[in-house]
Amino acid sequence: MKIFSNLILAGSMLVLASSVQTVSAQNKAVKMTNPLLQKSALQYQAPSFNLIKDEHFKPAFEYGLAVQDKEILAIANNAAKPTFQNTVLALETSGEDLKRATGMFYNLTSSNTNPTLQALQAEYAPIFSAHSDKMYLNSKLYKRFKSIDLNSLKGEDKKLTESYIQDFELAGANLSDADKEKMKKINGELATLSTSFGDKLLTARKNGAVLFDNASDLDGLSASELAAAKLKATEEGHDGKYLIVLQNTTQQPVLQNLTNRASREKIFKSSWTRAEKNDDGDSREVLEQMAKLRLQKAKLMGKKNFAEWKQQDQMAQTPERAMNLLAEIAAPAVAKAKVEAKEIQDLIDAQNGGFKLEPWDWDFYSEQVRKAKYDLDESQVKPYFELTTVLEKGVFFAAKKMYGITFKQRTDLPVYHPDVVAYEVFDNDGKSMAIYYLDFYTRDNKKGGAWMNSLVKQSHYLKQKPVIVNVYNFSKPVDGNPSLISFDNVTTMFHEFGHTLHGLFANQNYASLSGTSVPRDFVEFPSQINEHAALDPEVLKNYALHYKTKEVIPQDLIDKIKKAESFNSGYHVTELLAAATLDMAWHSVENEADFKPTLVFEKEALEKYGLLVNEVPTRYHSPYFAHIFSGGYSAGYYAYTWSKTLDYNVYDWMKANGGLTRENSERFRKYILSVGNSVDLNKAFEELIGHKMEIEPYLRNAGLTDK
Repeated sequence: MKIFSNLILAGSMLVLASSVQTVSAQNKAVKMTNPLLQKSALQYQAPSFNLIKDEHFKPAFEYGLAVQDKEILAIANNAAKPTFQNTVLALETSGEDLKRATGMFYNLTSSNTNPTLQALQAEYAPIFSAHSDKMYLNSKLYKRFKSIDLNSLKGEDKKLTESYIQDFELAGANLSDADKEKMKKINGELATLSTSFGDKLLTARKNGAVLFDNASDLDGLSASELAAAKLKATEEGHDGKYLIVLQNTTQQPVLQNLTNRASREKIFKSSWTRAEKNDDGDSREVLEQMAKLRLQKAKLMGKKNFAEWKQQDQMAQTPERAMNLLAEIAAPAVAKAKVEAKEIQDLIDAQNGGFKLEPWDWDFYSEQVRKAKYDLDESQVKPYFELTTVLEKGVFFAAKKMYGITFKQRTDLPVYHPDVVAYEVFDNDGKSMAIYYLDFYTRDNKKGGAWMNSLVKQSHYLKQKPVIVNVYNFSKPVDGNPSLISFDNVTTMFHEFGHTLHGLFANQNYASLSGTSVPRDFVEFPSQINEHAALDPEVLKNYALHYKTKEVIPQDLIDKIKKAESFNSGYHVTELLAAATLDMAWHSVENEADFKPTLVFEKEALEKYGLLVNEVPTRYHSPYFAHIFSGGYSAGYYAYTWSKTLDYNVYDWMKANGGLTRENSERFRKYILSVGNSVDLNKAFEELIGHKMEIEPYLRNAGLTDK
């Protein structure tokens, strides 16, 4: 049977092969000399970053677009009866060169961009959008997919076919020709605006950095933090001064330690207003245009709003289900946040502060409350969390304990920036399984936040093993100081590595179904489960080593960390829910006339849902909400809460069955980490723990209920 299938495939691909042969001699020369148009000779096709130059991208794009255009036409115009091999698999394996080139490109534009790459991104955003439309709005191609008998297919073949059909229909394949043209126009404009939004945020983030004349303005920062701020100022031409750069969230890490209230206020307000200053970093006009265009797109598709259109292929399925979950958690979260605010205000009053608690005060005073309630001081804890030790003796140690995998650093592989490090990953049977990169430190040319990206996706059919990168924005130490991080950043490392595990353990035939290619409200679930490993007793004692003495973190500090685990949970959950609700508000509008100027719209939306709490600002203010206006999470930021609810359900099951044991972890690998999007994920979740998702575990584990 396998031989027969391969013969059919070989026959069906003759048309594709002949079409590619028509590529001009000039283009053939481009392919032979451009590293983006060749499979890397490095292990697992790890990128040849040392060979890839900015000037390679444009010719690679042009070549890749031309080749895939011909491949798509050949599939659509194939006179043979549509089969899985000559239609579905042919489309799945098309565009190899374009996928490779764009994969490398978007990794760099996120992690290490420059004006040349930014200009290319702006130029090609509408071109790539139009190219996608050529595929998914192609009536002939869609009809071929629809004519395939799904009952004749099984397993991943059936799932892949169904997935493509859904993609066609979500894109508008059933639209009239006139409406398809409207859709193409909207998609092109949205692609351009999304790129513009991202560029503006880079500018706003850089321009929003706050300059201080004196070290005394930054009292409370450590010597290494002060040195980093001074070096940054010098690099920007302000020798002898101190520059505090912004992270992409509303609150900024330094606010926890700064004793000077005026300095805290200055930094907070610069963060909050970074993208609303009527300059080249102001994003408001762009995001307002995007919101209206997304509504137009949804209306074309017969939906009342963009959220309804977007939810069709998600776990939640409808915006109402997503909003119901947010609403059930919001009330207890806000109530808890108000209790926390009163505790902070009482402390301020006891110290004769003489002022009302403001957002820029929260982290500074809540740290004092935490110290008073739990005798836990962040400055006591931080020396035990040196970055490389956390990685190798924490994240990697936990992965070996839970799944049996091991790591070996590779200094022979080229990287895209000197800060990047590489490892080879070995499975529990000792066999090599992946290449893994880490990019730890913040740069002006790097987007904010932390993320995982697959540089090469796992696929048995393509004989590909995963090549993955985790990117962070930690402050880089200077003058030989150790890279000490907060426990929150420790958790971030475990979180992002959870995404990596999802990619590492992928076990699919087809790349489109592999690893993290799952709904947005499921993709965060594996990463959140892995966060729990950070506080596993055996794991914690292995990596929490004092950077000077190498002594293991004392048990009393561990006890304090655990007792304080749900401290400030009202604040943290409320700021997250505010952002998720704000996202849904922007994408639930049903009439364009109901849109208002950005700041007015945001205020009214948060008031409507009871989430306008002065002391607890939304985690992302609309003008710098990159997730939803340039990061693919539009009408999907609720996914973090949905996935966290899944996480807490599974974590409760694990605790009831012995914790993060090898047996439980292997079960999680079997039902969740290894299946990609090849099965019914709701069913996989229920098979794992024996029941549907429940909300009570979230409320209890997050410290929002006394139960």
